[in-house]
Amino acid sequence: MKVIPTTPGGCRRRRPVILAAAIAVFIAAPLTIVTAAGGVAPEFAAPEFAVTFSRAIREQPFSGRVYLFFSRQTQEPRRGPNWFHPEPFLSLDVTDWQPGEELRLSPRTDGVLTFPRDFSDIRLRGYHVQAVARFNPHSRQVGTGPGNGYSDVERVSADDSPLSLTIGRIIRDQPFGETEWTKLLRVRSALLSDFYGRDVFLQGAVVLPAGYRDHPQRKYPTIFTVPGFGGTHHRARRQNPVLEQNERGVEFFRIMLDPSCPLGHHVFADSANNGPVGEALVTEFLRAFDRQFRSIPEARARFLTGHSSGGWSTLWLQVAYPDVFGGVWSTAPDPVDFRDFQRINLYRPDENMYVGPQGERRPIAQHNGRPVLSYDDFAWMEHVLGPGGQLHSFEAVFSPRGPDGTPLRLWDRETGIIDTDVARSWEPYDLRLQLERRWDGLASRLQGKLHVFMGSEDTFLLDGATRLLKESLKNLHSDAVVEIHPGKDHSTLMTSQLRDRIRREMTDAFLKSFPEWPMLGDQSGQ
Repeated sequence: MKVIPTTPGGCRRRRPVILAAAIAVFIAAPLTIVTAAGGVAPEFAAPEFAVTFSRAIREQPFSGRVYLFFSRQTQEPRRGPNWFHPEPFLSLDVTDWQPGEELRLSPRTDGVLTFPRDFSDIRLRGYHVQAVARFNPHSRQVGTGPGNGYSDVERVSADDSPLSLTIGRIIRDQPFGETEWTKLLRVRSALLSDFYGRDVFLQGAVVLPAGYRDHPQRKYPTIFTVPGFGGTHHRARRQNPVLEQNERGVEFFRIMLDPSCPLGHHVFADSANNGPVGEALVTEFLRAFDRQFRSIPEARARFLTGHSSGGWSTLWLQVAYPDVFGGVWSTAPDPVDFRDFQRINLYRPDENMYVGPQGERRPIAQHNGRPVLSYDDFAWMEHVLGPGGQLHSFEAVFSPRGPDGTPLRLWDRETGIIDTDVARSWEPYDLRLQLERRWDGLASRLQGKLHVFMGSEDTFLLDGATRLLKESLKNLHSDAVVEIHPGKDHSTLMTSQLRDRIRREMTDAFLKSFPEWPMLGDQSGQ
């Protein structure tokens, strides 16, 4: 078995790989650690863990990333890290790790990545620990990703002997449990299967209209919802129908799409790294849906909505396919103008993801106007986890594919310095920029279709980009509705009043095009 050493920036060190036996010596003596700031950290003995994986769950050697997750809580540490309250963990890339072969891991193992980056103040005694092997490279999740292996939970004691952890369990996929009112639509995509060289499916949860069975000839409009980062179609599972609240009794199909992909959230945008997911949605998934369900297969009866990454996804779909969808109601979308990418101007020379103009650490999240997460810490946490995180998702969608087959990095993970060439390559996904450049051909096709809502105190600093989009659309003389709701953050924006308003406006837009509903289909039998 070989270990792949990595530099703090995540690149392989330019020296031969070394055998695990060469790095498996238990560090019993205290170490003096020089911190990144140049100071001397306290001396401490790094605990060591002897990790194996059972032949009962995997007979083949494993090449990939191995993790140790730590937690003070009693729940399984593998389910972390929590974005706002992350606990320590570490990871190591291995090659040809054999079943039953012992892998010695500690915070001082050569090539190991640790979170936090400076592990010198972490005392692991008393923590619960769990080992995870990322057996499934197609899942964006680590500790809960189907197909990955994990160990039982053990407690780190004062004993200096290595703690044994056996990865002897496999995370099982959770099948979608259909109900009377919620059906799974799973469509093999020829486009994505060709791209990946394996079978790839698009899927969504279809919630049936309340009157679907009582009116076997009636056709219905559809609301497509894209969840935010981490969300899947499982969220839409219902035991009861949706009872629409409108005077005309208009009912909708409601489809929650699954935006998951190996590199995170693909936002249904065609990209060099995730493949033609947008094209697969509109040419394969929608056609399968219209064939299997009594939908109205017209743009005027298809509406989009989503929050956060789902808000960006749906806004993108409406702009990219203006003749396929009849309107978008996007809430708290991810950055829609890359001149304000969570307060960072990606196009400005010498811009840094970690440090602001006055040398201050950049926040990535706030609460009540005060920073609660820093960009550098959050980016490093994702770096130790590996592909599939929120920031990596951005690069997976927006960046070209690099020579090694992975997305080009926008910034150096060690220093925060932005690669201006990569930043310019992101322009095709800058929604504000694309609207401006293509407005002559889009203006009439997007008339009455754009609705964007954002809180003025967005938790993830997304309001600045939306303000710029609002200004741009005003200058283009667009009839787009872009609202900044005072005092609302990423979650409090979604009040019951806003939800009701969005449904009401979708209903009005549908009836404007189909004033004869609900007779549509009842008489014709179509």
